[in-house]
Amino acid sequence: MAEITAKMVKELRDATGAGPLDCKKALQETDGDVQKAVEFLREKGLSKAAKKLGAGRTMNEGVIEMYLHHDARLGVMVEVNCETDFVAKTDAFKGFAKDVALHIANLAPLYVNVEDVPEALTQKEREMQMRILKEDEKNANKPDEILERIIEGRMGKYYDEIVLMEQDFIKDDSKKIKDLLQETVAEIGESVQVSRFSRFALGEDGDDEDTDA
Repeated sequence: MAEITAKMVKELRDATGAGPLDCKKALQETDGDVQKAVEFLREKGLSKAAKKLGAGRTMNEGVIEMYLHHDARLGVMVEVNCETDFVAKTDAFKGFAKDVALHIANLAPLYVNVEDVPEALTQKEREMQMRILKEDEKNANKPDEILERIIEGRMGKYYDEIVLMEQDFIKDDSKKIKDLLQETVAEIGESVQVSRFSRFALGEDGDDEDTDA
């Protein structure tokens, strides 16, 4: 077991902002490897974040973030909520809201979560995918249960296109918006949610773009 020095703890605190006891424990768990300790703390934070996200906490604070494209032909309004006014004013929270508004402007999702997609729309997409599969000779002898499993995979890609939380983050396609949300929760220590958004573009029909969670 490597000796955990005060200097190592300070270095990890500076890198992560975690408390001294958490930093020391992380270094002990990773045998003094600072980089592994950073990842250890990050995973611990995300685990706590997942619990917070599912805790049913009241989120009545937050911001209405706005994005306006440089030519004023595209704009976004998004409501992002948290638990306290204090957190709503932090750079981490405001930065998340700005990133989400920018992402919506560029990727044009239609819904916040998969659960928000109307059942009729989901069913219509499933039926279309089934028709496409059955029209392919390669699937002529495949039972419907096999085709249904193929459709499940295709529905995942469909949601990736229209659901905000399932989309790859525009600034870092190694993570989805829902991953960015969890990271933000881990950093600020409070539940966060994207409640609703509207995206406006000149010349586009906006009927489907006013979206509530």
